[in-house]
Amino acid sequence: MADRRGLGSGSFAGCLERVASILRASRDSVAFTGAGISTDSGIPDFRGRQGLWKRFDPRMATRSFMLEDPRAFWEFYAMRFEALAGAVPNPGHRALARLEGEGFLGAVITQNIDGLHAKAGSRRVIELHGNIMTSRCDHCGSVRSTEECVRLVRVKGEVPRCGCGGMLRPSVVLFEEPVEMFEAALRISQESDLCLVVGSSLTVYPAAAIPEVVKAAGGKLVIINADPTPLDERADLVVREGASPALAGILRALEIGEI
Repeated sequence: MADRRGLGSGSFAGCLERVASILRASRDSVAFTGAGISTDSGIPDFRGRQGLWKRFDPRMATRSFMLEDPRAFWEFYAMRFEALAGAVPNPGHRALARLEGEGFLGAVITQNIDGLHAKAGSRRVIELHGNIMTSRCDHCGSVRSTEECVRLVRVKGEVPRCGCGGMLRPSVVLFEEPVEMFEAALRISQESDLCLVVGSSLTVYPAAAIPEVVKAAGGKLVIINADPTPLDERADLVVREGASPALAGILRALEIGEI
């Protein structure tokens, strides 16, 4: 059974020392991140008390809705872009970049579309659900900046269109669409002996299968999340804490400095 902070597993510092020990012993680790790592950057999560889906219908992020009501779809994604565009990496993002730079982490696989891992300096990042900072034509695939598209929506009230006549849409994976980067993420997870889950509820599939693949292959599973997840019982260690304080503490435990 997994050890958990607050359930007889010892002090917070002791938990982080154990994570550091697991990282030291790993030859090829991967981080799997969700919305919980970006909340310290002012970005709301999806299912928390103030989560996005408490305020908006999740159907607005479906392909069906995009095709049925392009204008309302773009109003929703213009709002999302504006909420994310000014965000900057927080200590959690920077800590993962530091772990990669020091050789303790091989890659970051993220469910997030905010691009903050790359901004923080992580070099090998798989964005499973895309990146909202760019948009593409749903017909020919040509790429534009989402900022340009949002300007058309806000100033002219127009649905952004490509020169070919196709509708432009954010370069993110919508509900009802396949996860294009899943195969690449799967290959990385199959080669990893440790999955460090950070800030994910582990309820969105197929993305949430990534930690399961590492564990099924005999690897270690460490979960850092403020709330319980469906995989807690299978984890080798669960740290019930926010991403930034936990990751900053892991850096201290590894004696590789502050961020």
